[in-house]
Amino acid sequence: MSERYILFYKPYDVLCQFTDNDPTTSPRKTLKDFISIPGVYPVGRLDRDSEGLLLLTNQGKIQHRLSHRQFHHPRTYWVQVENIPDETALNSLRSGVNIKDYQTRPAQVKILPTEPALPPRDPPIRFRKTVPTAWLEITLTEGRNRQVRRMTAAVGFPTLRLIRVAIAHLQLDGLEPGQWRSLSQIEVQNLYKITGF
Repeated sequence: MSERYILFYKPYDVLCQFTDNDPTTSPRKTLKDFISIPGVYPVGRLDRDSEGLLLLTNQGKIQHRLSHRQFHHPRTYWVQVENIPDETALNSLRSGVNIKDYQTRPAQVKILPTEPALPPRDPPIRFRKTVPTAWLEITLTEGRNRQVRRMTAAVGFPTLRLIRVAIAHLQLDGLEPGQWRSLSQIEVQNLYKITGF
């Protein structure tokens, strides 16, 4: 079996799996609606209401190394939040926040000076004229369930929109929502380096 490595721009409202196992809901979009390559599986997950970069592969060892939090691989997100976080909130995110039964690892966090150039979300987020919003860039080295949303909520700034823009050296650049491409040979070699293979 030849190795496959796919970068996919997951749109909003798409399940991060190839089948929808919930018979009680109306049909929902899955990865199968966009990717017809057999035998590849996502490395980590993006929630249905999150967008952005997803890596898929048929290589189980790489998948494990990149998705398991013990290996500390960076993931970068652009996050639109309600209101404008102050330095106290930003520093809390940077040093780690308590979420239920765990403390998040320190993160790199900054406010983006301008709104990033992104395709519009369908449907758009709910804007409130009286409530300003800000865009943050957050880089984590762990990927717990709904972690970014829980972190921003914990410091008082709920997430409105969440886009993963990078996984280690892999970037979202050049893809539109619903598009995918194969990794270049150099990207695959770099993936081997960071995962120790």
